[in-house]
Amino acid sequence: MNNHFIIMQQKKIKKYLPAILFLLLFASSIKAQEQNKFKQKTDFQFTAGLNRGINMGASLVLHELSTEFPFDIRFGVGYTWLNPGSSADARRIFINNATNGVPEEKGHSIDARIDFLKPMTLMGNTSSYWFIGPRYSKFRGNFKYVGGNEDFDVTSPQFGFGGGFESHYKISDGLKLIIIGGLDYYLPAKLQGHDTSYYPDNDNVNARTNNETDTNFRYKDADKAVDQPKFMPRFLVGIQLDL
Repeated sequence: MNNHFIIMQQKKIKKYLPAILFLLLFASSIKAQEQNKFKQKTDFQFTAGLNRGINMGASLVLHELSTEFPFDIRFGVGYTWLNPGSSADARRIFINNATNGVPEEKGHSIDARIDFLKPMTLMGNTSSYWFIGPRYSKFRGNFKYVGGNEDFDVTSPQFGFGGGFESHYKISDGLKLIIIGGLDYYLPAKLQGHDTSYYPDNDNVNARTNNETDTNFRYKDADKAVDQPKFMPRFLVGIQLDL
């Protein structure tokens, strides 16, 4: 097998790895739940706040899965509205060097996360946790040039990891206020827009030419132009419902 075939297979595996990981962990949690059905407790969380942009999310928390497993597990999804980057630079790097039209841009990311939570006491609050876990994000930035006949998306699928702390405050039976602070980090990944793709290893497809240097743009240029998730500080407030 040649190197190109191996690289393509690795990219396919990376594409489906998040779904496989989520299915395996969810299946193991269901099995543990069945084995410990008299002890296991489930909570639902809804949060909103800042995650570099405005974020809304929902999570399912499984407690006391096993006496042999010291963590609770949280499966969560979130949606964040983001500034996608520089319209002018994105156009040059993914389309062409035209400058006509009025630029408009918008962006968002959809993330899936797994957290392993461990109880702790934080600032005197015994209903607190620290957590850590893997992340996966699908980023999309849209760049439109009104009057310039250009409207295209730049997308990026990314793996990452993160952690943080949270505290719970009882509102009533079965209802709690939650405050979460943390930081996520996402690894560099392929940036694709129009018919052009830039890869971290610079095995790029249809890279555009930089007229200033008469050389092709590289991944670092695309990454600088398009503000895909990297460091994502999180400050969220929400509610928790005991199911």
